[in-house]
Amino acid sequence: MKTIGTISRGIKAPIIKTGDDLATIVVDSVLAASKEGKFELQDRDVVAMTEAIVGRAQGNYATLDQIAKDVKIKTGGETVGLIFPIMSRNRFSMILKAIAMGVKKLIIQLSYPSDEVGNPLIPMDIIDEKGVNPYTDVFDEEKYYATFGKILHPFTGLDYIELYKKMAGEFCDCRIILANNPKAILQYTDVVINADIHTRNRTKRILKEAGASKVFNLADFMTESVDGSGYNADYGLYGSNLATDNSIKLFPRDGQALVDKVAAIFKEKTGKNIEVMIYGDGAFKDPIGGIWELADPVVSPAHTAGLIGRPNELKLKYLADNAIGDLKGEDAKKAMQDLIKAKKEDLTADMASQGTTPRRLTDLLGSLCDLTSGSGDKGTPIILIQNYFTNYAND
Repeated sequence: MKTIGTISRGIKAPIIKTGDDLATIVVDSVLAASKEGKFELQDRDVVAMTEAIVGRAQGNYATLDQIAKDVKIKTGGETVGLIFPIMSRNRFSMILKAIAMGVKKLIIQLSYPSDEVGNPLIPMDIIDEKGVNPYTDVFDEEKYYATFGKILHPFTGLDYIELYKKMAGEFCDCRIILANNPKAILQYTDVVINADIHTRNRTKRILKEAGASKVFNLADFMTESVDGSGYNADYGLYGSNLATDNSIKLFPRDGQALVDKVAAIFKEKTGKNIEVMIYGDGAFKDPIGGIWELADPVVSPAHTAGLIGRPNELKLKYLADNAIGDLKGEDAKKAMQDLIKAKKEDLTADMASQGTTPRRLTDLLGSLCDLTSGSGDKGTPIILIQNYFTNYAND
């Protein structure tokens, strides 16, 4: 039995710029690493690249003026409600400025006690102490500060109400309210942009049913080029990141063609069938800070066909305690291997699989990639994962 399981390697690459041949760079970087590290590629190895280098290579950028123009055309540019934005300078500050540039008056509705991905606005203990019901209570700025005082984000040290009011107020008349019922915004305007990520379709439906005349989410903006900008037909502004003081990098587009091209080059150069994917945020939550690491609309916007599906695995801990009796050593190993080799093609609802992770393969692999590459200065925007599809029964 082989003794090495899953291996995740960060692969260093050149600094990617707009117009670079990313497919060739990815393949060459992995092959150079295999030579340096003295390891060989295998069938069903996974090569993943960050969405950041894909968007950069594509030149998929948009300026604030280009976004503001799209916002003004679609909303009418008068009084607009903006509800449930996440509190992030990297993810949302530029979008906020662009929206404010495209309207005359902006009503920002924040969720509380935290935003969608867990950035805390008000500690839950203070919510309890003040007797606040977050399901029903609505706060304007004056009532918020009178009730809670000035509360700073524990990691950034910022008052996001003050920050967002200042950012938007440079370009339009702005006020902020706090409420968790999306319909609260309709007391101020019937033209609404809902900026929540993973609940965006439900929020949009609720607002339409409640009588909003125009409802957009961030996927409705920058779906096509505006004055030469980049765009994303599927996700619009979702998944974007701050690029410069006047622009953002959009989530990459046309990713399927890229991953298929990379796989084809690997096949040509190595003879191996390599799975390829693009990944953004992983899908995990910090147990201390409470931040859910998924501000992108999906973990993987493009991947080869072999990465579709979910794991179909037995729970070894359960089998060790229940299925192999008092067997030990080689006898226990052989019994376990036999059980794995004989497992059903679909273990749904089978007790022997209970407790295994029912997430999609791309979500699991994307989380592993995100943790491996990090978000700082490691310089490894390409990840190679080996032995992911092997198990205890493989020789």
